[in-house]
Amino acid sequence: MVNGFSPASTAARISPEQASRFLSQASMGATRAQIARVQALGYSGWLDEQFAMPPSSTRWDWLVEAGFATPAFKKGERGADAAIWRKLLASPDTLRQRVTLALSEILVTSVSGFRGGWKAFTAAAYLDMLESEAFGNYRRLLEKVSTSAAMGEYLTFRGNTKFNANTGAMPDENYARELLQLFSIGLLALEADGTPKMEGGVPLETYGQDDIGGLARVFTGWNYDFAASDNTTPDFKRRPMANFPRRHERGSNAFLGSTIPANLGGEESLRRALDIIFAHPNVAPFIGRQLIQRLVCSNPSPAYVARVARTFNDDGAGAGVKGNLKAVVRAILLDDEARSPSRLDDPAFGKQREPILRMSAWARAFDADSASGAWKVGNTSNPATRLGQSPLRSPSVFNFFRPGYVPPNSAIAGAGLVAPEFQSTNESSVVGYVNFMQRAVSRGFGDVRADYSSLLPLADDAGALLNELNLVLAAGQLSAPTVALLERAVGSMPARSDPARLKRIHAALTLVLAAPEFIIQK
Repeated sequence: MVNGFSPASTAARISPEQASRFLSQASMGATRAQIARVQALGYSGWLDEQFAMPPSSTRWDWLVEAGFATPAFKKGERGADAAIWRKLLASPDTLRQRVTLALSEILVTSVSGFRGGWKAFTAAAYLDMLESEAFGNYRRLLEKVSTSAAMGEYLTFRGNTKFNANTGAMPDENYARELLQLFSIGLLALEADGTPKMEGGVPLETYGQDDIGGLARVFTGWNYDFAASDNTTPDFKRRPMANFPRRHERGSNAFLGSTIPANLGGEESLRRALDIIFAHPNVAPFIGRQLIQRLVCSNPSPAYVARVARTFNDDGAGAGVKGNLKAVVRAILLDDEARSPSRLDDPAFGKQREPILRMSAWARAFDADSASGAWKVGNTSNPATRLGQSPLRSPSVFNFFRPGYVPPNSAIAGAGLVAPEFQSTNESSVVGYVNFMQRAVSRGFGDVRADYSSLLPLADDAGALLNELNLVLAAGQLSAPTVALLERAVGSMPARSDPARLKRIHAALTLVLAAPEFIIQK
């Protein structure tokens, strides 16, 4: 029995289209096997199975096994993209990979922004850390992020030193600012449902420059935990940074209406600072809403945000635990606003499927694999010739797109909605994506190839082929006119031989991957 239903009755309740739609929110891409699994276990049972699944092998270990942990690779970033894409496209713990991707777009670092050598290992250590905490506690995650070598390099507080009146040295405020603005509470005070608190018709700000200055003093004295000899290997990039007392500010630190007393060690000051931030009422709606945006929809209702924030503040297990990400992910994906079929007809519901997820949907659906194990997908950031997005390669700490982005002079703006992913959508990226995926579908990337054997028996029948692609890739959401249009195009192509069938499959896949009803995930 699963949640009161037998597997058979659960299967009767969940259609293949509903299962595929759930997987578009909860995974890196639907497969026929995963669709059947959701039908057999139910939504909650599938989540339980994914939560219990052991983590797959780490990016770090893959880099070591591939021979990148030698001084010859210290100064470059070779191996970073392969290690990252391999997990996103093929690791069996698909829910964990989806949540890790979401967290990497909230707690942002970028390969190109790492400084200090061993970039590939810095990236691997950071993503492995996010993955290890994907179903853990957000407070613990904040501490691991705040002591990671990757974040210390990216937001420049590694080597941060206390104020020195003689030299004029001042604590670097970069991380303190982004920790508040982007990683925890945001710029504006929020109600429990994520709407701004107002005073006299004006939104209330959460912090000011004095708060940033006070918090920045906490992040002094942090640097790599390594001896000079350690620089010949990347191992120190995997260890949390250490605090060096002579460079740490020992005075009291005041911010957000609280004071950390003087003469505490750097580690204790950090713990107290994060406790103060984590206790702020904004954390639950601010982070909860962004996780909803990354998994389900761009414009969750205030009620949806409030329900998720309530779970963030209390996981419901009886001990009043705050920040339980497993409970938060479950609440997001099982909420009626995520699961109700009525939302399919709501023009304000849904989100643009970001390019990484479009490619992973194709790769997962058709078991893309690297025969050599090299996973040479590469950096896919170029919008004119590639995806226009590449994992852990955001152009800034503000991610590829801001959660509150509104396309100017658009119907979206007129409706009072946001559309984050549209910030990286333009004429160049639209054409570049289609051209890139057309090549990927037909030729792959190096030896990263998809397996279309399941589609070959359908290829002579254009309608049957498109119905299968509509289900697995678009959760059955391609409209009847779109399907009819694509069927006429694919049906006009020769068939009756395997080479001809493959050309039909390549054409059908490219057309579905370019269809608006696929790109806009409902």
